[in-house]
Parts: sequence; C-alpha cells; structure tokens
Amino acid sequence: MSENIRLSAVRFGADGLVPVVTQESRSGDVLMVAYANREALERTLSTGLAHYFSRSRGKLWQKGETSEHVQRITEVRLDCDGDAVLYRVEQTGPACHTGTRTCFSTVLGRTGRVPAERVVADGGATEEDPGGHVLSRLAWTVASRAVARPQVLLQARGVPLEAVWKELERREKREP
Repeated sequence: MSENIRLSAVRFGADGLVPVVTQESRSGDVLMVAYANREALERTLSTGLAHYFSRSRGKLWQKGETSEHVQRITEVRLDCDGDAVLYRVEQTGPACHTGTRTCFSTVLGRTGRVPAERVVADGGATEEDPGGHVLSRLAWTVASRAVARPQVLLQARGVPLEAVWKELERREKREP
C-alpha cells in the first residue's frame, strides 16, 4: 500500500522541476516522460487531470488541453528518493504528440530503430538483434522503475495483461 504524497516530500531539481513518468493504469504501458513544477503537481492532485511544465515553452500545461487527449489521474506516486514522480492515468486517445499511443513505440536496435511491436511479436529477436537482447535493453532503459519489463515479457509470451489484472483483483478481494 502506498502513502499519500506530500508535496514537501518531492525533491525538485535546481530548475524547480521533477521528472514525471506517465503510465497507463490498466495496461502498465509507459506513455510518456515529462516534467512538473510544484504548481503542475498541485493542479494534477486538485483536478484529477495530468498537468506538466513545458521546458521549451516555459509554462504550465494540461495534457489534452488542445488535443482533447486527456489523462485522468488514477494515482500519483513518488519514487523512493523523492526525485521522480509516477502518474498512473486513464488515457483518452494517443498520448504522444506524434499521434501514437505511447511516446515509446520505437526500440533502438544495434543498426537503427526497430518498431517495439516487432520486438514483442518476435519474442525479442529481430534481424538486427537475433538473440533478442533489444528486449532487455528496452525494458530496463525505458522505465526500469515502472513495470515495462514484466509487461513486455508477458506480451511476448502471449499472456494477455487483462488476465493478470483480473487475477490480481481476485487475489486482492481475498486478502483480509
């Protein structure tokens, strides 16, 4: 069980920002990484909608304010060091500004970019990486503190993530 976040526990950087990993709450997919300042976190917690701070524009923004691809917050977590935040969200539409479901849809292979779907479908093996080593690099580098590695491995083995969620919910109901 997680504690409630106190903003005083967040260790903002010298620039007043903290990195935010955004994860789809049901699938566990990592959708994007952005930054938040204190005001963005306050608005996220008070409205239930994901807010970030744009470093390039130098201003606060709400995900979906122009695209209508909003992120409804299901949970906000603080990492063990207090220097990174996890938004668990229900995503409406694509999360990436390019129109893809996630900003992490491409895997860097030894000889270039390999679509993530191909790595998963091939069980990690690709022409560029026949041993499947890209799969391990993808999982650990994209979001080692989240659940990317187990999720990718489950998908690679044909285990539907929905079955995992149902089993976890069933077990949770049995606990006193």
